[in-house]
Amino acid sequence: MAAVAVHSAVLGEERPTLPYAETGRPGGTPLVLVHGYLDSWWTFEPLLRRMPPGLHAYAPTQRGHGDADKPPDGYLPEDFAEDLVAFMDSVGTERAVLVGGSSGGVQARIVAGRRPDRVAGLVLLGVPATLADKPKAAELWNAVRELRDPVNPELAAALVDGLTAIPMGRGFLQTVVDETLKAPARVWRETLRGLLETDLRATLSGILVPTLVVWGDQDPVLTLEDQQTILDAVPDSRLLVYEGVGHIAYWEAPERVLRDLTAFMADRT
Repeated sequence: MAAVAVHSAVLGEERPTLPYAETGRPGGTPLVLVHGYLDSWWTFEPLLRRMPPGLHAYAPTQRGHGDADKPPDGYLPEDFAEDLVAFMDSVGTERAVLVGGSSGGVQARIVAGRRPDRVAGLVLLGVPATLADKPKAAELWNAVRELRDPVNPELAAALVDGLTAIPMGRGFLQTVVDETLKAPARVWRETLRGLLETDLRATLSGILVPTLVVWGDQDPVLTLEDQQTILDAVPDSRLLVYEGVGHIAYWEAPERVLRDLTAFMADRT
């Protein structure tokens, strides 16, 4: 198992300080793992501890989430994207493969479209083309639009319940819930508001870097048609379908994700 260290990245006077996990040898092929809504770097723990030695992985916790700083504003997808570039600057990574999990793929693809000089490749793991037409997103917004602190742990547990087709350990899921509860109610609201009010289809334009799209055919949130929208918008993209896998492939099939990621990265850096 790979050794995983946790550090802090100071992004500058106008930006938050973010904790991040790091593993892999110095000089290894760099990749940056970008978590989704209400997660933290810990969501990638199944990947990080299995990371092959030839890769050098960073997994930052984004503003407002986990143990990161929680500024009063700045929770639009473009704000997270700008933080992502600042994070790469802070750790001295000029160019990396960006790996977005769930909604974290939105800010990853914004960076890929706007700063292709910083992105060697893009991997989207269960990432929505848009959320405007997703019933589960509307249901979640109804649950959080008036949310106040302290957030009910039952709501946090319901957020992750049913996302995977492969059963996960109770201890693992409890840690996921505990990480989710570190985000205050306003971050729940404003981050989701940003995802719903931003034209997410527009964030697919201008992406010219090689892109790998991974989708589990048991995903309860995203459809194959949704993933086809990404493929139609991104010229150099291809799809891998994981049979029997739900929304979070990096929990359910981490070894397969790493094999496919390693193969994708081989010619990208």
